Amino acid sequence: MRFWLCAVLPAILALCVTSENCVFAQARKPNPAFEKIVDDPKLPRVLIIGDSISMGYTIPVRKLLAGQANVHRISVNGGPTPRGVESIDAWLGDGKWDVIHFNWGLHDIRYMDDKEVPPGPLTATPPAPRHPQVSIEDYEKNLTQIVERLQKTGAKLIWRNTTPVPEGSVNRVPGDEVRYNAVAEKIMQSHGVQIEDLHSFVKPQISELMLPKNVHYTPAGYDALAEQVAATIKAALPAAQQ
Repeated sequence: MRFWLCAVLPAILALCVTSENCVFAQARKPNPAFEKIVDDPKLPRVLIIGDSISMGYTIPVRKLLAGQANVHRISVNGGPTPRGVESIDAWLGDGKWDVIHFNWGLHDIRYMDDKEVPPGPLTATPPAPRHPQVSIEDYEKNLTQIVERLQKTGAKLIWRNTTPVPEGSVNRVPGDEVRYNAVAEKIMQSHGVQIEDLHSFVKPQISELMLPKNVHYTPAGYDALAEQVAATIKAALPAAQQ
């Protein structure tokens, strides 16, 4: 048994690095992106809301905006839009936000059945009864509700669209993010919300920025995303702080 564990456990842990379901991954230490920020009262306050992609660029964004803004983020993975609807009030808290940079999508388009999410890549036509975690109709309804709540904060809102789904990605179909992004774009345009188009930024650089057959990024890829996000946030900061 000891020999078996020594031989197999390293491989299991390696597979868990980018897994969304791995029990070992769930037991890891909290992501440093979740650390609480002590505000410099002289600087504006920024809130990042999003999934694991935003978790990956939070730390480098903080570094790029050091001395220019207090960059906070929600202390969990933002998940699908139903989680956003349920949690948005708690995430916003009572403080004043100057800029809110937010996203939902990758979890909404994640395919699942009524029991669990089986592993393996999907084809363009997933077999029944598998379906996106959130239908495109519910995505539109949920995202509209979230945007209307965010607008009540008076903050400058920036919507970051969902980044590409490469061929072979587990539990997602390439192209679904384009359909959901189109719905989100209409919502943002009708509510006057700025759009950050990271999908178009990443698409021609998938092989350089993203992990193979995966919706996640290499360290250099997250740095590249962070540069885009930080520049967008900086331009939205109150004029005296830019």
